[in-house]
Amino acid sequence: MEPGICYIKEEYLVPEIKNNAVTANTAEQDNKRKSPEENATKNGKSEKYQKTNKKERKRGQNKNRPVFKQDSSLFLCHSLMNGPDLEKCTHANCRYVHDLTAYLASKPEGLGEKCPVFDALGFCTRGVTCRFAKAHLDAEGRNIKSPDYDENKARTSFNGITSELQVRLRKREYDFTRSKQLVNQADKLRDERKKLAKDNDKPAGETVVVEVESTTVNEEAVNPLAAEKPIGAAVDDAETGGRDKVQKPPVDFAEKLILSPLTTVGNLPFRRICKQFGADITCGEMACAVPLVKGLTQEWALTKRHESEDVFGVQICGNNPNIIAQAAQLLQETTSVDYIDLNIGCPIELIYQHGGGSALMRRTNILETIVRSCSTMSPKIPFTVKMRTGVYADKSVAHELLPLVEEWGAGAVTLHGRSREQRYTRSANWQYIEECAAKAKHIPVIGNGDILNFEDYNEKRQLAPHVSSVMIGRGALIKPWIFKEIKEQKPWNPTSSERFDILRNYVNYGLEHWGSDMKGVENTRRFLLEWQSFMYRYIPYELLANPPQQINQRPQKFRGRDEMETLMSSPNSADWVRLSEMLLGPVPIGFEFVPKHKANAY
Repeated sequence: MEPGICYIKEEYLVPEIKNNAVTANTAEQDNKRKSPEENATKNGKSEKYQKTNKKERKRGQNKNRPVFKQDSSLFLCHSLMNGPDLEKCTHANCRYVHDLTAYLASKPEGLGEKCPVFDALGFCTRGVTCRFAKAHLDAEGRNIKSPDYDENKARTSFNGITSELQVRLRKREYDFTRSKQLVNQADKLRDERKKLAKDNDKPAGETVVVEVESTTVNEEAVNPLAAEKPIGAAVDDAETGGRDKVQKPPVDFAEKLILSPLTTVGNLPFRRICKQFGADITCGEMACAVPLVKGLTQEWALTKRHESEDVFGVQICGNNPNIIAQAAQLLQETTSVDYIDLNIGCPIELIYQHGGGSALMRRTNILETIVRSCSTMSPKIPFTVKMRTGVYADKSVAHELLPLVEEWGAGAVTLHGRSREQRYTRSANWQYIEECAAKAKHIPVIGNGDILNFEDYNEKRQLAPHVSSVMIGRGALIKPWIFKEIKEQKPWNPTSSERFDILRNYVNYGLEHWGSDMKGVENTRRFLLEWQSFMYRYIPYELLANPPQQINQRPQKFRGRDEMETLMSSPNSADWVRLSEMLLGPVPIGFEFVPKHKANAY
């Protein structure tokens, strides 16, 4: 048996391959899986061809994919959102529709008799534009509220950016004195360490104890805003703890199941699904520091937190110590977060070429300033670091970098057991993760990579006993109930209807988060399809010839136990669109879908 093949029970194989262990076109598929360099060598092409195609092979996104955009001029003006004649539009050059009758005549047919947002919250802010508007419009076409609706209790998500904070950031009126002073102190610490290392004839990267003055900063003296009311999302301290709740202990990362920060697919609705299945700690999608400091709404949306996320962090990336420190200060002062994570493992080409992400593993002077300054900003909100083994596959540096990051003040380190160069083309090296974890003296080390079932989890924990916790990324995308399986130490075999209910819950959460109007429905559809580009890889346990399924195994072509199960396992994006139409109605004319990330492939 080939190790890269996931074998299916004979009764579920499609007819043309029932009598073969592998499909008839295995050789052709193998050629497709090979890199351009390997095929070029086989076909006798020149070395020049191999070099010119090397960069193309490394890219991790489908950048030329079609992106469906709606015409904003067809949207209804907000003044008419709750019905006719309730408000008057105050904008002279408003580009939205003001003819309610014409809008309703052109509006697509409703998607159902019940509005999931109205049922969950008691009020739908999308009003007449909601695709389920019949559920909450009275006889005169006005938007209504449920009799037991409580505006204070209806708010289930926090963070984001307020208009007041956005104006202050855009006018550069926010006081960043505190972060600037901490960066300056971190630079002095770094220079003194390097000077002492040089005087002692030690390598500059070697750990050296330096006696310096305390870096504690008087918050009220340095930052006048600290004594005022925080500028940002209003947080109910009684429910969420708030950033100033003294009794709140630091985050405990020991023996936890942590959901990895997943770009695009790790959104708030998906995290709610994972929390229901037992994820202990969640983290938002990677947010870039520059847009955060500039007050861009789209980037601040990545900081939003649902009330079910009891331990929640925000991950940031960047290449400039001052900007990253400012972003960390902003998050600490204006949002409700439990920890802030720095991404120094991101393999995306654009970020790497600008000196951010995994490039920071090579820019240790810059990294030291970032970690020292941000980790001393608040004792209540740990500053953690997520890294890979290194930049190059043949040169791992995490074992040298991790003790330094600990010395500089990081609250925890997450190590993904692959290099930037490897991306997802090799198995995660858990032996190396253990080697690095053993070097940490006081901080928890979190292992990450290739966990798809509770057997994988047990195996990795045995290989790496010094690892404090485990972070799960692609495994949660393929089967979000992996957290449940690990905690119960047994497989869960959902039926196709149970899996469809998970998709339905995701859609309801998406409509609540992005809105139930046309724009919100299509946003929900797009993110649902991105998730389905990973989730289709799940193979029902009962169909496996040699369980459990491994994360990088390619299955033989099979059919499910019913039509829905077969549809959910299809690698064809047209079938994913069919699934979305069962929940969100027909797609708009001209709609196409190509997954954003190539990491959805094997």
